[in-house]
Amino acid sequence: MGYYKYVGEAWKKLDEEPYKQLYKQRLQEWGKGSSVTRVEHPTRINRARALGYRNIQGMVVVRVRVRRGNLRKPRPRMGRKHKRMGIKKIKAKKSLKLIAEERANRKYPNLEVLNSYWVGEDGRYKYFEVIMVDPHHPRIRNDEVVSWVSSKQHKGRVFRGLTSAGKKMRGLRKKGMGAEKIRPSIRKHRHRGK
Repeated sequence: MGYYKYVGEAWKKLDEEPYKQLYKQRLQEWGKGSSVTRVEHPTRINRARALGYRNIQGMVVVRVRVRRGNLRKPRPRMGRKHKRMGIKKIKAKKSLKLIAEERANRKYPNLEVLNSYWVGEDGRYKYFEVIMVDPHHPRIRNDEVVSWVSSKQHKGRVFRGLTSAGKKMRGLRKKGMGAEKIRPSIRKHRHRGK
């Protein structure tokens, strides 16, 4: 097995010692810090590399903290049955991963989101690391692998559902039967053939 394979196996054993103690200490430190933090190196190097990260100039990793749980909605003031109140068990269409990517991009508006991955969770928060790229950096513009981010159609890609988490939210993981009305988008499909 190579180095990344060993790292991946270690991440599957977070309930065992000595990983459990290290994991708890990390979560306590992350909880005290700010919700969007730039990190020096990826915490899960194997996952980051699989999603396109490389240790080059113009590529940045940001850790984002997002609250867990369903949507919080205010309780209606006028009368209705309790079961029709619509307060609890309301799920957002966006995943927490996509929300984390959007928050990272709002904090660093000059960068573009490449991808993201899970790094931890406790009872209150989930933590994701977001790989971000500077599309104006010469090292990125001249790179054969990631230079596509510099083109203008990828500007603000996270807010248009073009990242992996965004495509999952839009239902673009499905193909074929049952997914006829999804492409090119749910709204655009209505205007096809007019």
